[in-house]
Parts: sequence; structure tokens; C-alpha cells
Amino acid sequence: MKKTIWALYDSRIGSVNTIKGVLQNMPAEDYQVIEKQIEYTCWAKLPNWIKGASLIGLTDESKKNLTEPFPDLVIAASRRTSSVARWIKKKSNGKTKIVQILHPGAGSHLQDFDLIFVPEHDKSKATSSNMVYTIGSPTRTSIKTMKEAKAKWEKVFEHLPHPWTVVIVGGAVKGKPLSMANAEGFANEVLKLKNEIGGSILITDSRRTGEQARERIMSILKDVPAYTYLWGEEKENPYMGYLACADNIIVSGDSVSMTCDACGTGKPVYVYTGFEWLTPKQMRFVQSLYDNDYAVPCISPKKLEFKGGKCLNVAEEVANKIQDLFK
Repeated sequence: MKKTIWALYDSRIGSVNTIKGVLQNMPAEDYQVIEKQIEYTCWAKLPNWIKGASLIGLTDESKKNLTEPFPDLVIAASRRTSSVARWIKKKSNGKTKIVQILHPGAGSHLQDFDLIFVPEHDKSKATSSNMVYTIGSPTRTSIKTMKEAKAKWEKVFEHLPHPWTVVIVGGAVKGKPLSMANAEGFANEVLKLKNEIGGSILITDSRRTGEQARERIMSILKDVPAYTYLWGEEKENPYMGYLACADNIIVSGDSVSMTCDACGTGKPVYVYTGFEWLTPKQMRFVQSLYDNDYAVPCISPKKLEFKGGKCLNVAEEVANKIQDLFK
């Protein structure tokens, strides 16, 4: 009989995609996935040490969706959903196993979880024996998803000259906007690369990029052949197609999920870190990618010697360890 999995999804797209990446690696013949959409009230902002194993901060509709029979496994991937996962385990009298991707936060009773997957750069004093450390976070990039995306999107980009450089722009960090200096620095690195190797760009940005920074970047790159998908554009998102079709990738290091996506392709990845932009934790993450040959600095004069070839696949690692829980 198939094991049932509840995937706890909230409004944080990055967290949702980490779970989806893991689920892609769980054999469909063994597991039935049920998506549980979680929506919050203002009380969700309370710290976990106050909320405990509870549904405090959930809307009434979300609470109604979390009823018996409880599943064999719950997967959560944010601080807020970790309290929900603990509540489900409590209500099931411990029969439901719970897995947390990313640190659940202080006061979360770490031993309640069967497994917690934490990126190496996110290590803290709050640790436990059930923690597994990874390089980066799970993503949705895989051989299957890349093959499907390439088949769908390659013809859309075929009018553009090769090589295709995918450009992934992040933005504000902890409420601090992307500075104009870093926006210009990023765009100039892209322009420098295109002047060296030619071809075109497939560019996308983030809600965090900001209108002024976005406009400045696009102004600098205005003469480079491009396919664009910018924040707010009402057309199908080509993001997975970008990754699948890339000849190389330039990504800003402020987003763990976007950078891990890039490194999951096995393509040459060049990371831009800017000036007084990234936090020490983000810089530790980027350095771990350099140290393990998943990427090189965008500003490196020898970056074109980096040919990639090594795929970061945290999702598969996590999925395998989750399956071990049922052996």
C-alpha cells in the first residue's frame, strides 16, 4: 500500500519549490502526495516558542483542511509550517513522521522531527542528532525536468544567436534594496561576458529586484539580443526552459534557491556577489559552491575556463534519506 505524504505549501514560493523538488525524486508507485495549502492570519508572525505544536496563525479554512486520517509523512519547509507539522504529529499520537527542510527556527523542539535538512551555511548552535547538513537546498532541476523543459522552450529561443547566457537577477536582502551600484556592476559583468563570447541572453529577475534597478540593468544590456521575462510580465514563465537551454548561467548569489537551481543544471555557473550586498551567511553559501566546483565567481578573469559538468542534486539526497525512514 502506498504511503501518504502531506506537502505543506504556503505563500513562500522558494519553500514550496524545495518540497516539490524532493517529491519529484520520491517514487510515485510507493507514495501518494496530497498538497495542503496553508494560509495565515496576522498571528503567524509569533515566534515558534510561543506557538509550539499548534495551528496558531492559520486561517479557519486551512485548519479545516488538516483533519483525520492523518498521513504517514508530512514535509514542511518554512518556520511557520514547522509548527503545523509538529501539531499533526501530536494529533496522530506520533504515528505521522515529520520532515523539515530548512531550519525550523528557535524554540521548535528539534527532537520532534524525524529528519531536519539544513544547508551547511545555515548551521547554528541550535542543533540535534536528527539534522542532516547539505550544500544548498533542494531544487526542481533534474534530468527529467530539464529534458521536458528543453523540448518545450528550445524552439521559442531558436531565433537568438548562441551561446545562450541565462541571467538570473535577485534583489533586496533583509529589506535593504538592491543598490544601483550593484545593479550596474551585475549588468556590466553580463555585458563584458557577451562582448567576449557573443550570443544572447535569456534574462529574468525577482520581485526583490526593484523597478529602478531593473530598468538600469536592462538599459545597460539594451543592445544584447535577448529573451526577457521580468517581474510583472503577463506571459508564461520560461524559467525552467532558461535553465534547460542555457549554455552558461550568470546568477546573483543573494538567492539560495535560484543559485542552487543554476548549479543543478551542470552548466557553467558564474555567481555575482557585488559590494556590501550579501550577508555573511549568503557569502558562506556561495563559497561552498566554489569550494565544491559547482560554480566560480562572476568576476574571475579565468571563468571561461570553468566548464561545469557537476550537478548539485540535494533533492535526490533528501528524498533517499526520507525513504530510509520507512525501511
